[in-house]
Amino acid sequence: MKVSTRGRYGVNAAFELAIRFGEGPVPIKIIADAQQLSESYLEQLMAKLRKAGIVSSARGAQGGYELTRHPGEITVGEVIYAVEGPMVPADCLLQDGRHGCVRVDTCAGRIIWGKIYDGIRSVIDTMTLADLIEEKERKERSEENE
Repeated sequence: MKVSTRGRYGVNAAFELAIRFGEGPVPIKIIADAQQLSESYLEQLMAKLRKAGIVSSARGAQGGYELTRHPGEITVGEVIYAVEGPMVPADCLLQDGRHGCVRVDTCAGRIIWGKIYDGIRSVIDTMTLADLIEEKERKERSEENE
């Protein structure tokens, strides 16, 4: 399973807002420059994050985007799902009934894909933006001590 640029850039943008949490709205140009992202593409992603209630926006000279909750309350999974939609390695794992399979109870592939999906979700649904900040700071401290 591969995360698209939407997912990667969405996480990067949310991460940048997490770093700047509490500073007020962050202009799209600042986010784009800091994370080396296209402003126009980033605008599209921010609209999805806003619709999901992860970010809010303010217009005007002091406008921009900010997280709606503390970085410790927003998981990486929330961000990825907001910009990607369901991320399953096989359609048969979708729970909306649109991709039903007559072999659902006997398919070995479904068992394998289900375990892979559970493993991925166990990481992204528990890792928060605050965890990413801590990991970044830990890495920077480690590099300083080398």
